[in-house]
Amino acid sequence: MPQIFKGIYRGSSIKIWAHICRGVCDTSLIIFRRIILNKKNKKVLKENIISFLPTGEYYYKKALDELQKEQYEKAHKYLKRAADLSPDDPLILMQYAILQMELDNFDWAHELLRNAHDIDPNESEIVFFLAEVNAHLGNFMDANRFAKMYVEMDIRGEYTEEAMEIVDFTEQEDLESMEMDSPSSEALFLQEKSRRLMEQGKFQEAVELLESLIIDNPDFWAAYNNLALAYFYVGEEEQAKALLHKVLSENRGNIHALCNLAVIHYYEKNTEELEEITDFLSKINPYFIEHRYKMGATFALIGKYEEAFKWLRSLQRKGFEGDPGFYFWLAHSAYFAGHEEIARNAWKALLKLDPEKAGFEPWLPQIKEINDQGTEHQKEFILEKLQNEHVSERIFGFYLLGKSKHRSEIISHPKWIVVDELGTMEKLFLAQSLGHSFDENSVAEKAFLRAIAATDLLYEKYKPLAQSATYLFQMWFMLIERALEKGYDFKNPKALAAATEYMFESSRTKNVTKKYYADQYGITTNTLTKYVNELIQFLPLFNA
Repeated sequence: MPQIFKGIYRGSSIKIWAHICRGVCDTSLIIFRRIILNKKNKKVLKENIISFLPTGEYYYKKALDELQKEQYEKAHKYLKRAADLSPDDPLILMQYAILQMELDNFDWAHELLRNAHDIDPNESEIVFFLAEVNAHLGNFMDANRFAKMYVEMDIRGEYTEEAMEIVDFTEQEDLESMEMDSPSSEALFLQEKSRRLMEQGKFQEAVELLESLIIDNPDFWAAYNNLALAYFYVGEEEQAKALLHKVLSENRGNIHALCNLAVIHYYEKNTEELEEITDFLSKINPYFIEHRYKMGATFALIGKYEEAFKWLRSLQRKGFEGDPGFYFWLAHSAYFAGHEEIARNAWKALLKLDPEKAGFEPWLPQIKEINDQGTEHQKEFILEKLQNEHVSERIFGFYLLGKSKHRSEIISHPKWIVVDELGTMEKLFLAQSLGHSFDENSVAEKAFLRAIAATDLLYEKYKPLAQSATYLFQMWFMLIERALEKGYDFKNPKALAAATEYMFESSRTKNVTKKYYADQYGITTNTLTKYVNELIQFLPLFNA
């Protein structure tokens, strides 16, 4: 029997209910996935650097080499790159999908295989793996159809025996009757596609897809819930709330609709409405895994940590092996509910699944003894910077975001940071604030890291930032913007920090000496003078 069926037989009720409830968009997952920046999105600031650009076939062969050596993490990276470069190669898409199934990413594998099948409907192996992935997803009619198709295409094929077992399994009467009461596999696929569009920030496309989906499936409440979120993301808050109220009027007690409505009221600061919904949610005792997860994540997001911990911890005790979003919210709710050991263990589990979440630990502000009076911990101050018309002010805001106790809340909001609308420089500072690594072999990125090092020296001296200190940083970020644009290399961070302080103070106060600031940073007066002269060229006064 194929490995995939063992889980289905062992936990059939969970699999079936996961199939029925499948596709409901989890707000927390969209929030934290869509702002992650891949290195491929970091544009090199110096345009005269020519990079070697291998083909998809090149990365595909490298992935196969790594698979033979059982280096699955490297293979995944190379296959992803191959699929990005060769999106019309059905065999590359199929291999990438197979690896996604190994990682239990069945929805993504399903979409990859559908794309591969559209490109080459005569490739029998793609047909077999479509049968397999549909069996995983609980789409038993499609699994049966593709398994039979595979046998017809290749009666003596490598997977004939496995295909026949899929046919036998999916023709059980109880599975057939269960699927008849569920949304069609096509509807579920489109629902999943809409979620991916929202993760990518393509909210208008998601709106159009979901609007057509609910016309054809008027009782598909999960699609209504996702559409409400999509409306919220494109700024149609009233339409989002109206749609959620429609769901609740026809499907009373719909937990996802209640949770989504709570999140919208939280961001709109509708205190009375939020309390009314949370009071109602607190009286619900959900049985199903997905409902407990949704309630736990929602309570954690809005700061109701005791309630959040109750439901998320109950899932963990039942052996639930969650995704990164689950461990993120469990760690936060546990920590703020007073269960530090559980929080730290949850965070360790999260980092194994998603190492890029390092730096988001809920206890970091406490460890660093953050002073709440600093401007970096004033949410409105940071939002004002992020929305400023000047690039230098916005990159200053993104830098402060990495130091702020409000970081999670700010990046969680669907409209405060719209990654697709950011310029290259802003994306670099956002990536740095989120703890992403940079390529020190890149001339441009190395210069950027030195600029950050100089900024960190200034921040360590002035933190927490009083309002008066922000003027120094405003000048420094103006210099950074202009210097990065001109390809400046920021060679000596200590000298740059000293030069910035000297330039700022000498413009405001008499009797400021270079020796004082040179001694502060352990450099010579001559070195300070050199870097003052270099930075002066980036002041607006010296524009050509």
